[in-house]
Parts: sequence; C-alpha cells; structure tokens
Amino acid sequence: MAGLPGTGKSTLAKALAVQLSGTVLDKDTIRHAIFEPRDVEYSTEQDDFCMEVMLQSAEYLFRRDPTRHVFLDGRTFSRRYQIDRVIEFATRPNQPWRILECVCSDESAKARLAQATAHPAGNRDFELYLEVKRRFEPITLPKTVLDTDMAIDACVLSALKALET
Repeated sequence: MAGLPGTGKSTLAKALAVQLSGTVLDKDTIRHAIFEPRDVEYSTEQDDFCMEVMLQSAEYLFRRDPTRHVFLDGRTFSRRYQIDRVIEFATRPNQPWRILECVCSDESAKARLAQATAHPAGNRDFELYLEVKRRFEPITLPKTVLDTDMAIDACVLSALKALET
C-alpha cells in the first residue's frame, strides 16, 4: 500500500484483507508494540527497522500459507529504495507482489488527517502530508493507482481486479 498520509491506505488495506482473508501488517502498530512511548521516534531509521520486522512477519506468514495476501501498510513508499527492498524480499521466496498507490485530493487528505484521532502514529497531520508530497519520488514500477475520493466499494473492486492479474 503506497501513498501519502491520509490517502486511505489503511482503510483500503483492511477492506481488502476482509475480502481476501488476508492480513494487514501495519508499521505504526508494530512500532508501538515494539517500543515504549518514550522510545518512539518517527525517524527514517526507526521506520526502516519496523519495515524489516514487517517483512520478517510476512515471510513467516507465507511459509505457513504461500497463498495468503499480506498488505504492508503504514509506509508511504515515497522513496524508491523502500519499494526495492520489498520487491527484493518478495522475490526470494518467489512471492508475487503488487503496488496499490492510493491518491486523493489535498482537501480530502486534510479532512481525514484532521479527524484521524485513533491512528497510532502521533506525527500524522497535514504538514506531514505536504512534506512527504514535496519529496515523494514517483513510483515508476507497475502499479495500480486508486483514487480514494471514490467510494470505498469502488476502490476495493479496482484493487481486487489488479490483484487478480
């Protein structure tokens, strides 16, 4: 799941996991499970560490069930090295991968971020959205772009179609 903060990655990942009996691995949930509040930092180093934990967890799940859908959530994948790491990881056990990039209007993201009080990441706000947007490296690999300003059911159908191929 790729996209700026507030674009609906988590909402879509959860809906897809329900449809496919899949699993969502969320970076922010994992971060808060591993680190005490005083040790939580929203640094690239800690994000990368949590991502490695997610990948190890995915590998464990794939060993148990190679057909399971695992959705990596909570990272924008705004840097090419982040995507390359996941693809490198997926190719070792010959696991297929797909990039679902969520996009929405700035206004929608701003509204979502303003009301997202239950999200575990304490740094999520519209300023973060704008900062990540400024430095977002375009994803040039094959991907499916999902406009989450559309109804969630339409997004789920588009994503399911992309996952079938």
